[in-house]
Amino acid sequence: MRVLVTGATGYIGKRIIPLLLQEGHMVICPVRDIPRVQQLFKDQEDVELVEADFLKAETLNNLPKDIDA
Repeated sequence: MRVLVTGATGYIGKRIIPLLLQEGHMVICPVRDIPRVQQLFKDQEDVELVEADFLKAETLNNLPKDIDA
């Protein structure tokens, strides 16, 4: 399952992402600045970082359309 997790670098996001990966899910993480957070997920093959800012509607087009949850 492809799961979108907002707040990936926050308290809850940092704890739920490993659980989702352990269950075999692909995790999509919208972040405002990919280079700033790339190091956090560098060893995770099933994490996809997408540059998007929920306060800027035009960036939401970067989100994949095939998200399951």
